Amino acid sequence: MRELLNFTQEDVAEKLGVTQQTVSNIESNETVDHDQLIKMAKAMGVSADAIKHLEEDAAVYNIINNGDHSVNGLSNYNCTFNPLDKLMEVIEENKKLYEALLKEKEEKVAMLERFLEERKGN
Repeated sequence: MRELLNFTQEDVAEKLGVTQQTVSNIESNETVDHDQLIKMAKAMGVSADAIKHLEEDAAVYNIINNGDHSVNGLSNYNCTFNPLDKLMEVIEENKKLYEALLKEKEEKVAMLERFLEERKGN
């Protein structure tokens, strides 16, 4: 669950007030004490059930509905654009820039060819 949420062991340890090694030991145990599980879940902003069942769908549902839409302090409130549209805009802009650079290169090559022809003529 910690990895799904992009938390490091250090992140969780800091929230719990323990060492990274303690978090590592908890994660390596086959069973986790119920109180520890609740504390770990709270530190990551998910339910204990989401950790128990470790279902991505449950984790995503909990993240969306826990009232705090941030993961590691990053928020994504009311996204007002379609990321694919933005990607296509960037691709089109890059294409236009490439075409402009190519045109400029062709003009310089033509200018150098004229210059060389003039030098040969003299």
